[in-house]
Amino acid sequence: MSKRVLITGGAGFIGSHVSERFLDAGWTVEILDDFSTGKRSNVPARARVHTVDVRTPDAMRLAAEGGFDVVVHLAAQMDVRRSVSEPVFDAWVNIIGTLNIAEAIRQSGRAANARIVFASSGGAIYGDFVAPPNRETFSKDPESPYAISKLSAEYYLAYYGRVHGMDSVALRFGNVYGPRQDPHGEAGVVAIFCGRILDGRALTIFGDGEQTRDYVYVKDVAQATFIAATHPLPPSERLDARGFNIGTGVGTSVNEVARGLLHAAGSHVAMEYAAPRVGEQLRSVLAVDKARDVLGWTPSVSLRDGLAATMQWFAQSRATAGRT
Repeated sequence: MSKRVLITGGAGFIGSHVSERFLDAGWTVEILDDFSTGKRSNVPARARVHTVDVRTPDAMRLAAEGGFDVVVHLAAQMDVRRSVSEPVFDAWVNIIGTLNIAEAIRQSGRAANARIVFASSGGAIYGDFVAPPNRETFSKDPESPYAISKLSAEYYLAYYGRVHGMDSVALRFGNVYGPRQDPHGEAGVVAIFCGRILDGRALTIFGDGEQTRDYVYVKDVAQATFIAATHPLPPSERLDARGFNIGTGVGTSVNEVARGLLHAAGSHVAMEYAAPRVGEQLRSVLAVDKARDVLGWTPSVSLRDGLAATMQWFAQSRATAGRT
C-alpha cells in the first residue's frame, strides 16, 4: 500500500510541484485547496482534490480521518501588502488555519505518526536587524503581519512537538520562483518580469535594483519538501531545532535577475527605475548548510538554468493560450 500525503494549498504554484514530487515517488496524493488563489489547471491528474477552506471543520475532519502519513501545509495568505491592510484576516488564515490542521491531527491520536511539513518564510521572519546570511538560530524580529503569522505558526508547532509529541518540521523558504508562478498581484519579481518581457514592456525596478534576495527554484523546493517529509529529524526541542532554511545561500540583485531573464528571452526591453518602496528589505540571503548537513539537501538548479526554464515556460504558456 502506498503512503498517503495531504497537501494543503496543493493547487498553488509551489503546491502543484510538491504534489508532482510525491506522485513521482509513488505516494497517494490528496489536495486541500479552496481555489481562492490556486488553479485547477495546476492540479496533477492523479491527485484527488478536496475543495475546502483550511480554516473550516471540514478541513479538520479530512486531516483527522484521512489516515495520512504526511501533511504538507502550504495553504496560506501570502500577500504581505494584504497582511498590512488586513492583519486579522492574515492571522485567521495563517495562524488559525495551521492550528486547525495541528489540532485535527492531535485529536486523532496520530500526532507522532503523521508528520506536518510547514511552509514558513526565510525571507521574512528574520527581519532587518541581523546581517545576512541568516542562520536558523538568528534572532527573529519580523516587520509584517505576514511574517509574524508565519513565525507564530512555527511557535505553535514547536509547542505541539514538545507537549504533544507532534512530528513536525518548518521549512523557511527563500524567494521561490519557477513555472506556474502567477505574475499578477503580489508575485515574485521573476514572474512579473517574464510577463512584461513577453508583452514587450519595460521592466520596472524599484530603487537602484541592487537589493538582494535568495532566489530558489521551485523544483528544488519540492525536493526539499519531500526530503523533509521522509528523512529522520532531530528531536523536537526549541523553536529552531526543526527549522530549516531552504534557499541557495547566494544573494542575487534585482538587476541581475532582470538581465538574466532578458538574456534567456533574447529581449532588449528597457530596464526603468522608480522610487524605492518604503520599508523594502535591502538584503536577504539564507545560510543553508543546516539543510545540507541534517537533511542531505542542496539546491541543484543554477539561477541561470532556472531563469531560462521559467522564461521558456511562460513563453510556451503564452503561445498555447494564443492557439486556443
